[in-house]
This record gives sequence, structure tokens and C-alpha cells, in this order.
Amino acid sequence: MASCFRKFLIIKPSSLGDIVLALPALSAIRRSFSDSHIAWLIRPEFAPLIEYHPALDEIILFDRKRLAGCWHSPHAFSQLLELFSRLHKPEFDTVIDFQGLIRTGLFSLITGANERIGPADAREFASLFYTHKVSQPAYGRHLVDLYLQMVAQTGASDLRVEFTFPVNLQAGNSVDKLLAENNIAPKNYVVFVPASAQLDKCWPLERFAKLAEKLKSDFNLLVIASGTPSEKPLIDKLVSLSKVPIINFAGKTTIPQLVSLLSKSRLVVSNDTGPGHIAAALNVPLVMIFSWSNPARIYPYNHRECAAGIDLFTRGKKIKSKNQAHNVNNVTFDMVWQKVTSQLTN
Repeated sequence: MASCFRKFLIIKPSSLGDIVLALPALSAIRRSFSDSHIAWLIRPEFAPLIEYHPALDEIILFDRKRLAGCWHSPHAFSQLLELFSRLHKPEFDTVIDFQGLIRTGLFSLITGANERIGPADAREFASLFYTHKVSQPAYGRHLVDLYLQMVAQTGASDLRVEFTFPVNLQAGNSVDKLLAENNIAPKNYVVFVPASAQLDKCWPLERFAKLAEKLKSDFNLLVIASGTPSEKPLIDKLVSLSKVPIINFAGKTTIPQLVSLLSKSRLVVSNDTGPGHIAAALNVPLVMIFSWSNPARIYPYNHRECAAGIDLFTRGKKIKSKNQAHNVNNVTFDMVWQKVTSQLTN
């Protein structure tokens, strides 16, 4: 374990799932450089996931929506300058850009850090701003392993995979109360995550409804559908399609409460989206449904058996497929049900 003091900045503003997959990298830095200062640049809506994380010293908020108007709003421009100052003044020694976009590459450059690490195949020519570039092998690499390879460039030696979530007793108590209000016992319910920020990732609602019915008839399990406030209408539709009750929790949980809700569940069935990766990190039984996104890069880490989709691990290193065979509609009910029964009976 290295003892020299260094200042690290992790750049990973979004999305929820990718932030979860970067958590082992954070823990690896802390284990390898115990005395160092570690900061994380993140968007406000995702910050609660890492707030009070034991390996983290500082959170720097990147409010993308507010700063988008910086060219015509003096207030937004002032906030952008404040962000630049906060990135530059601490004199970071090492920046690791897990996002790999032009703006995050620029952020890494603005810090003035001598060591700036990022993916060699970063989009929008962001790799031009890095001093160290990490390449993907021809067969592709899971994001967890890619992020750890980037951390290895810092000289870190302890690269064990460890998912750690901050302990939040208040969030846990709130979830216990919410479950009790709906007469639901821990480990006696399944959480559905039927929505996604990308509609082409969404498994048909009719199949989720049929799945709820089978879970009730075959395993006597209740279903909770989780989502953001904006996803409530979609989940309302799912509720109307099902012949058995589905409890709509859309907008009823914060991110720390969502972590607690998932941790107490018997099973999670999710589209390829953030809550599914939280469930995988918690080692909760899971079925994650994949479409265009390459499962080999983002399958539930160490849980290949939890992935449902077409050509799961034979797509090479492409991030997104254009093959119509990988349309989410081609993931049949029987494919998902087979995974569900395996998770519930093993």
C-alpha cells in the first residue's frame, strides 16, 4: 500500500449504471494510496449514490443542464468559471476520465494534472487530452476491468473488485416503512425495472405483465415496479396490463432508498439500466435484459448467468450493435422466464 500523498480526480458524471461499475476503481485507488485525497466529478442527480462513500473525500458537482446556458446566461457562465476554478486550484496530480467525451477530456486538461488517464477509444477525440491511454482488446473488456486497467496506470497494485455502497440507515428505515405500509415483507417481493432513459432498451410491457402473473402463480411473489417520477405513466400502464397487482413505486425512492429496496428483494428483473447494475453489485438475484448495448462490456459483473439477450458474448468490442437480431423485442418471454426460475431455485 502506497503512503505518499497524492490528489486524485475521478471524472464520471453519468450514467447511474456506469457510475456503479466505476465503484471498484474508487476502492482500488483508496486501498493502493491510503493517504491520498480522492475527488469525484459527478452530476447532481447521481451524487447521492456516492455521498458519504468511505473511500471518497470530495464530490464536485457538474450540473450539465444548468451550465448548458453558459454562453447566454451570465449566471451560468459564472458557475462554469467557478467549476473550472474548483478543478484547477486543488492541483490534482492524477485525473482518471472514465467518461471519455470531449467535455470530460477538456475538464481533465483544465486541472493541469501531469497524469491524465483515459480510454484510447474515447469519443469526440477526447483521447487527445490524455497523457496515458488504455486500449480495449479485440474481444472487448468489461467496463469494470477497463476502469481497473486505467487505475493500474497510476501504479495502484491492489486491483481486487469490490463494490461498496455508503451505509444509509435513514434510507433503510424509510424503505422498511414503505414496505410495511404496503404489507410487503422483505425477501417476499420482486422488483421490476421496466423503464429506461433509452426506449429501445425497454422490454415490452406486456411481457413484464405476464412475468408478474407467473411469479405470483408459481412462486407467490409480489411485484414492485420501480422508476423515476417521469416513468410513472409507463409503470401505470404496466399495472393496467397485469392481471395481478403490481405496486407502483415510481418516484417514491431516492437513490439510497433504491439501493435499500433492491437489497431486500428476492429478485430483480431489469432492462439494461442503472438499478440492475446496483442489484448485481449487491449480489441480489437478477435477470438483466439486453438489446443493442454490448452485454460483454456491461453484463452484471461476475454474474454472466443473469444476462438475457441475443448473442450475449460474441459481439466483439463494439459498444452498440446495429444488428436487428439484437432488438429487445427478440428477447422472448421464455428466455427471461428460464433465467428467472434459475435465479429463484438455485
